[in-house]
Amino acid sequence: MRIGLDLMGSDLGPQRVLEGLNAFLGLGLTAHVVVYGNMEEHQNLVDSFAFPDHVSFEHCTEAIEMGEHPAKAVMRKTDSSIVRGFADLKARKIDAFASTGNTGAMMTAAMMSVKTIPGVIRPAIASAIPRENGQVGLLMDVGANADCKPDYLFQFGIMGHWYAKTVLGIDSPKIGLINIGEEEEKGSLLCQAAYKMMKDNDLFQFIGNIEGRDMFSSEVDVMVTDGFTGNVMLKLAESFYRMIRMRKIQDDFFKQLNYEIYGGSPILGVNGNVIIGHGSSSATAIGNMIAQGYHMAQHGLREKIETAFQ
Repeated sequence: MRIGLDLMGSDLGPQRVLEGLNAFLGLGLTAHVVVYGNMEEHQNLVDSFAFPDHVSFEHCTEAIEMGEHPAKAVMRKTDSSIVRGFADLKARKIDAFASTGNTGAMMTAAMMSVKTIPGVIRPAIASAIPRENGQVGLLMDVGANADCKPDYLFQFGIMGHWYAKTVLGIDSPKIGLINIGEEEEKGSLLCQAAYKMMKDNDLFQFIGNIEGRDMFSSEVDVMVTDGFTGNVMLKLAESFYRMIRMRKIQDDFFKQLNYEIYGGSPILGVNGNVIIGHGSSSATAIGNMIAQGYHMAQHGLREKIETAFQ
């Protein structure tokens, strides 16, 4: 198995990415890691880590910065680490690609290069959410699609089902639609229409509407919503974690809101295993991001979603 890693994406520089790679290697997972970045500028830094033979490097002369326009950067910087990584993912030279770089550029490159799985209308970004029973659930979309149509949400349910079943190991994932009430007729026109599509399907187990208070509930495994609502919910959850740290509160559950544990957010629905991490990720978070790509590829997530849409 070969996992691609963007050296140039971190807000904290290439050293932090290489420290994260070291953290991944310490997990003992068997994978060849291909690192994409400017070797002329950073070869001495790379040499200082003395990586094993199952780590290799691809020299790229360009990098897409955080503040750049995603589409323009992807089209102009064809020798950037992100574009080169996606080119190899498309050619199946690597089995997954992970980056803490420009999220918009990652989404754009994914759509332009590997494209969506046939049948998928819009890919979605998913995020791991801790649950009261100690397990992990999934919230999607968390930012890729601020405006959605009912069939987008229906498809998010399919993709979320397969991620939960394949990667999280949940035998029969329970899918809930985030709304302002549990009754079928509640909510926006989007939610009402999506509910009708999701209610009578045999592709996943739909448990109906759920509310914001159910975010950490053990009664739901995958929470489906539009990217605007999902992003607000995710950032609110992250604020809880910041607050308990600032107030020096020790709580085992709220510690699980630390994104470093999960590493990154997968883009589901594209024709490859893709993970996006925070630009300010620690070495631990980057190591776990690479590991997430490993598990997605190991369990054949892309292929299973592809089969579901056939």
